Amino acid sequence: MALRIPQSIGLSSMLKEGYKVSQGVDEAVVRNIQAINELSQITRTSLGPNGKNKMVINHLEKLFVTSDAATIVRELEVIHPAAKIVVLASNQQESESGDATNFVVTFAGQLLQKAEYLLKMGLKPSEINQGYDIAGKKALALFEDISNEAVTDAFSKDQITRAVKTSIGSKQYGYEDLLAPLVAEAALQVMPENPSNFNVDSIRVVKILGGSINDTKVVKGMVFGRQPEGSTTKATDAKVAVFSCPLDISQTETKGTVLIHNADEMLNFSKGEEAQIEKIFKEIAESGAKVIVTGAGVGDMALHFLNRMGLLVIKVLSKFDLRRLCRVIGATPLARLGKPMAEELGYCDVVETVEIGSDRCTVFRQDKESTRTSTIVIRGGTTNMLDDVERAIDDGVNTVKALVKDGRFLPGAGATEIELAKRLMEFGEKTPGLNQYAIKKFAEAFEVIPITLAENAGMDSTEVLSKLYTAHQRGEVSAGVDIESDNNGIIDSTKAGIVDSYPIKYNALKLATDAVITVLSVDQIIMSKPAGGPKLPPPQQHIDD
Repeated sequence: MALRIPQSIGLSSMLKEGYKVSQGVDEAVVRNIQAINELSQITRTSLGPNGKNKMVINHLEKLFVTSDAATIVRELEVIHPAAKIVVLASNQQESESGDATNFVVTFAGQLLQKAEYLLKMGLKPSEINQGYDIAGKKALALFEDISNEAVTDAFSKDQITRAVKTSIGSKQYGYEDLLAPLVAEAALQVMPENPSNFNVDSIRVVKILGGSINDTKVVKGMVFGRQPEGSTTKATDAKVAVFSCPLDISQTETKGTVLIHNADEMLNFSKGEEAQIEKIFKEIAESGAKVIVTGAGVGDMALHFLNRMGLLVIKVLSKFDLRRLCRVIGATPLARLGKPMAEELGYCDVVETVEIGSDRCTVFRQDKESTRTSTIVIRGGTTNMLDDVERAIDDGVNTVKALVKDGRFLPGAGATEIELAKRLMEFGEKTPGLNQYAIKKFAEAFEVIPITLAENAGMDSTEVLSKLYTAHQRGEVSAGVDIESDNNGIIDSTKAGIVDSYPIKYNALKLATDAVITVLSVDQIIMSKPAGGPKLPPPQQHIDD
């Protein structure tokens, strides 16, 4: 049989029906740039202490009111392939450094906007890429010169507080003086002898509704927002048995019928069940356990025997919290009810019930170095407020993680960006060939950070920018945007304590540049037809209804 040759020759005949193909500068590159610009405009207005909040409602109808770019980008569910590259870079920054995600998206968007201008001027994407690559490497090298101070002692509360304050202030402006010392205190409680082994997971956050944010405090140990089930509320030097199953008699799989003829038989029947439960808990008590933790429910009869034997029992319903508790106390979670072996038991110095606000909580406190943990208990009026404060504290803790590895600082408030823009502009002037145009545009892109800080604070960004350049030409490397001044002023950011972490900023710049170069090196987009039948139309409902 002869092979049928399609009538039209081209890409459409080569691929399956339903494929979409975009190619060339206008169709692929410029469209990608426009999509990423839209994304960066969303996060750009949330940059800095005066950044606006976004209200995002995800597919599960959960409401997020936040200015944290990592949360916004994660919940937006971006599907545009090019914008997804920037989202992935932002997610990578969040997982590696835990902060400066907004810088990645905003700076990448601005770089691509400058690239669009160069494309219209006649430069090819490969030429822009070459220039951006040179400028990116030069900018990272310049960080060394701009860095002006460092954390000298990882066990100094004042130095850690200073480092964390800017990070928290960018999310919870006005509360940084309250929250930064708390993060520093929590970090110092769990700081190992070798600070570079600091583990972010050692600091937990517990949110308790009620009170005000000023009632937020640090508790040494692990805190669970519930009190013990029984009457025993404190145990010291306690061995702890952890069960992931319910503390109750197990139900049989098959149902049976028991005929009871008189009252004696009735009493004997229930006595057998009681004796079985008592035997189990007696064995647990004899193993030396003073505290029992369960990941499920506690039966009434089981509770009766636990109270009689003076065992403290608490429910921990989150499997992640149960896992973390096991790691802290060195226990093995048991899936069956019975006597635990000596190596399966954990140990905790103090397990006690404390009152935080009007809520009674249970604290597992360790005083040994190897398994210490501390908890920041956040108080607040609404769940949204609690969630947002948690995100700010999370950024603060990640800043501590960065500074124990590399304690250097860069001037904040947009000072680093202006200094980089100034020096890269001078470097671009000396670079021969077409690369200089891309290098100069890369330098200009840095201006987006101080401009955005000024705009979000309601200042005249043009005037602020000219004042910043004037100060930096005079050699004032730390001159940044003073968002608190009414007369479009500038501030010495290092003296004011506004500093950025060197490794976080370094990583953010690297990821943003890589994402932009990846997007610009795309010249064709080939999309297959999505699987499945036609999609159902969404329900027609007005958002205000």
